[in-house]
Amino acid sequence: MFASNATQARTIMETKLRKAQETELCRLIGNVQLSLLYKASYHGKHAAAFHQICDRKGPTLTVGYNFKGHIFGGYTSKDFDQTGQYVHDDKAFLFSFNRGHIVKYPVQDGSSALVQNGHDGPSFGKSLVFLPSGQLSIQSNSGYSYNFDAAEMHDNHLQLTECEVFQVEEGIDFLEKPWRNIIWEAERKKELIESIKQYKPIISSVSRAKVLLIGPVGAGKSSFFNSINSIFKGHVANQALSGSSSTSLTTRFRTYSVKAGREGKPLPIILCDTMGLEEATGVGIDVDDVISILKGHMPNRHQFHPSVPLQTVDKSAQLKDQIHCVAYVIDGCKVSIMSAKMEAKLSAIRWKINRLGIPQLVLMTKVDEACPDVADDLRNIYVSQYIRTKAQEVSVRLGVPLSCVLPVKNYSEELELDLSTDILLLTALVQMLRSTDSYFDDVSELDVHD
Repeated sequence: MFASNATQARTIMETKLRKAQETELCRLIGNVQLSLLYKASYHGKHAAAFHQICDRKGPTLTVGYNFKGHIFGGYTSKDFDQTGQYVHDDKAFLFSFNRGHIVKYPVQDGSSALVQNGHDGPSFGKSLVFLPSGQLSIQSNSGYSYNFDAAEMHDNHLQLTECEVFQVEEGIDFLEKPWRNIIWEAERKKELIESIKQYKPIISSVSRAKVLLIGPVGAGKSSFFNSINSIFKGHVANQALSGSSSTSLTTRFRTYSVKAGREGKPLPIILCDTMGLEEATGVGIDVDDVISILKGHMPNRHQFHPSVPLQTVDKSAQLKDQIHCVAYVIDGCKVSIMSAKMEAKLSAIRWKINRLGIPQLVLMTKVDEACPDVADDLRNIYVSQYIRTKAQEVSVRLGVPLSCVLPVKNYSEELELDLSTDILLLTALVQMLRSTDSYFDDVSELDVHD
């Protein structure tokens, strides 16, 4: 997305933003790309230099960096100028990166978003002023046009190491042809439902495939089960506890069966929900507990105690009690800001699962929140360049083939079912069953050779 403004300055004038941070900022604004217009260390820290380069350039994004390592700034869809006027802009916002997560502070209703002051640099009302009186610093006053926590935003360190201003331009996100072909018709939904109902494991001792859902807190594991359950019930339902929380709402190991209708038979698949993964040690599900689940040693409704994993059992469980496929559940909005600790924990789990030969897929959730074009129409999901890029990033970070990354949207605030949502979810469920078939094929071959 990033392109420098002047060819001769490409090797000198480069942004300090990491690619992941740039992506998150673009996501806040919409389908856009950033072009670096102004950099204080390159053009000079004086307000006059800023105005000469950035005035009347349309939408811009200002980014400040301070000595404490904080990155923060503001966006406006209006021109900067030197008229002395106060400008309203309901699209304007301030932002900061806090512990890897981006925080947005919208302009308050009815407040002036900008002050077109020739003596200072970018002036977001009186709340956040960059380069005041030609100084490489900021003035910070929460509560005028924007409400923010100064400690959260910049830790009250007002001196800057750098200030950058980007021009914000409309991006081209749609691909010429879909990167996956999918049929968005009611008949296709019926076909998917029927194929799931008719599925039968190729090993006679196993009546239902067991799929384990693993992922960070809040990624949507419980919501995925609720969404699948909703499709087969014919209305939005919430059996598994789900919602927004900084800690896992799931505290027990749960195995969920889905019935084909209110009075129908159980489907030939069991979805297993776990406590969410967390970065710190001693919280969230323990890696050893994951292994106990995979091997079929974790009883249903087992209460997790992160500091006291379930004791290892030497006796082998029957194949029907073991896990036949693992689905990582990853928030599509947070792929780029996944911490190194979380990535390492997922890698440790993946390594152990690989040793057991269990197939692995990824459910990339919240795709509608990640891409405005997908939010407008879910059928844009496989023509969205942004979603494809996110899927590729998930593939690399989790070490699974791109073909195993399945974008989905769970039901969260809806009261009625949606055809496109159902087709994505059912397609993911069919892929899980196909993966379990591959696993059963491998198990059968081992039995033959033994």
